[in-house]
Amino acid sequence: MHEYTSTVRVWGLSCPGFPEEVSRARRWTRDILHDSPLADDAELIVSELSANAILHTASGRESGSFHLALAVSAQVVALSVTDNGDASTAPKAEHQDQETERGRGLGMVSAIAHRVIVREHDGSHTVTAELFAGQPAGGHPC
Repeated sequence: MHEYTSTVRVWGLSCPGFPEEVSRARRWTRDILHDSPLADDAELIVSELSANAILHTASGRESGSFHLALAVSAQVVALSVTDNGDASTAPKAEHQDQETERGRGLGMVSAIAHRVIVREHDGSHTVTAELFAGQPAGGHPC
C-alpha cells in the first residue's frame, strides 16, 4: 500500500428509534469488527451514542430514527451516530456526581475514544468517536 493512501471501508445502518434497536446497533458493530482489537470499545461507544439519540432527541419519538456509520481503515475506526434533532442543546460530556444515574454516556465515550467530534446540521447532531489502531484507548494520542 502506498504511504499516502489507505483502504477505507464504510458501512451504514438506519434504525427506528425504539430502545431495542440499541442492541441491534451493538450486534451490527460487533459483526463488522469481529476480528478487531477495537471491537469491544466500538460496541460500547455505539451503544451509548445510540441510546443518547433515543433518549434525548426526536429519534426516540414516534416514527423517529437514528443512523449509524462505521468507517474502518488500518489506522482508525470511526463510529458516527446521527439523531433526528430537536434536542434543547448539543450533545456534550458533562461531569456528574457519582450519585447521578444519568448523564455519563458521552463522558464515558470521551474517556474511551481518542477523539470525539460533535457536528450539528439542520437541527440534528452527528457524534463521531474515533479509535486509533495501535494506541491505548482512553485518551488522546501523544
